[in-house]
Amino acid sequence: MNDIVRQFTVGHDDDGVRLDRWFKRHLPQVGFAMVSRWARTGQVRVDGKRADVDTRLEAGQVLRVPPGGEAKAGGTAPRPRRELTPAEIELADSMVLTQDRAAIVLNKPPGLATQGGSGMKEHVDGLLDAFADKGPRPRLVHRLDKDTSGVLLIARTPGSAAFFSKRFSGRSAKKIYWALVVGVPSIEDGMIELPLAKQPGTGGEKMHVDEKEGQSARTRYRVIDRAGNRAAWVELHPLTGRTHQLRVHMAAIGHPIVGDGKYGGQEAFLTGSISRKMHLHARRLLIEHPDGAPLDVTAPLPEHFANSLESLGFVESEGDVEIEAPVEFTKEDQKRAARQHAKEYRKERRGERRKRSDGPPSGQTRPNKPSGKPSGKPGARAGTKPGAKPFGKPARPGSGRPSGPRGGARPGPKPGGAPRGRSR
Repeated sequence: MNDIVRQFTVGHDDDGVRLDRWFKRHLPQVGFAMVSRWARTGQVRVDGKRADVDTRLEAGQVLRVPPGGEAKAGGTAPRPRRELTPAEIELADSMVLTQDRAAIVLNKPPGLATQGGSGMKEHVDGLLDAFADKGPRPRLVHRLDKDTSGVLLIARTPGSAAFFSKRFSGRSAKKIYWALVVGVPSIEDGMIELPLAKQPGTGGEKMHVDEKEGQSARTRYRVIDRAGNRAAWVELHPLTGRTHQLRVHMAAIGHPIVGDGKYGGQEAFLTGSISRKMHLHARRLLIEHPDGAPLDVTAPLPEHFANSLESLGFVESEGDVEIEAPVEFTKEDQKRAARQHAKEYRKERRGERRKRSDGPPSGQTRPNKPSGKPSGKPGARAGTKPGAKPFGKPARPGSGRPSGPRGGARPGPKPGGAPRGRSR
């Protein structure tokens, strides 16, 4: 048994982590009960001072760890890293778009699962040992469907994994997808708001729109270009992260993603030279980096997607637009925004009370006056699918543009000030 007192310097990746979590990361053979006993008796110290299991560590601090705590004989040994074949190492290296001390960004090919499952032997998670070297094993922080290609972010260390996960869960990361869809949405730049839930009887393998029990799901989209009325090339921004969200939303408004038979059925396949593979690609990711500068990565299209664009007469270079970098809000910014929201809400309530107090005497009614605002709930017009909440100005007379939404989407602000797609 080791009888030497050990000292460790807290690294930048462990800045802000709890003491018990530090042990789990770096000395997993020391159980929580042992860490608690050491903390309670003052044997584990941070910069010479006593510490509790929930003490938050700071980079540069020196952690004193007493002797003992090694795994008992016959106990469970750490899982050895799997030896990868030369072909697996070559596949892993071929996917790398960029990497640094905190992240590895891959261009996942279609047909390769992100994680393993029943009967799933080859997947991205199983290839991450190729990047481990002698340090910690890299880990996934988000996922892509098996048949979806494009940008996949891998955290190189536990600290960067926590950092990136917070950005994804906080919605500050910006994800841009490209897709080919069947037909052309009547609204070129819009928002889809349809709640999603797991479809009963599918074991959670399929989602569906569920207005009553579903979780809120929002997708912004923009038509980049169109091939007559046959197909459209669209840019998609998921504002929430529900399972299969983009696929379900596009199918729900009547324009399934090309090749997505799961949600679009036979209507999702185009005849001619267009591939039967799914045409959904995670084109770009913009996310804050632990070093401060934003990480902005674009993934080239897979061969089948690029060939389909060319066959339909689309020009790939016309799809990319400028978008703003993600903004990191401090706690003070959030408090200030909350106070402003509360102030505006109180003003609205005061205005409502004044209107009620100025109402006509009992038994009398006011003559109806046009208010300039549509009556009834948004999206209640005939032909509008569930989740459609139109807003914006009506079309000018003679413009030829639809004055109301069709297909379950409402007009939305243009992502990053992007121009509308041109029509063929």
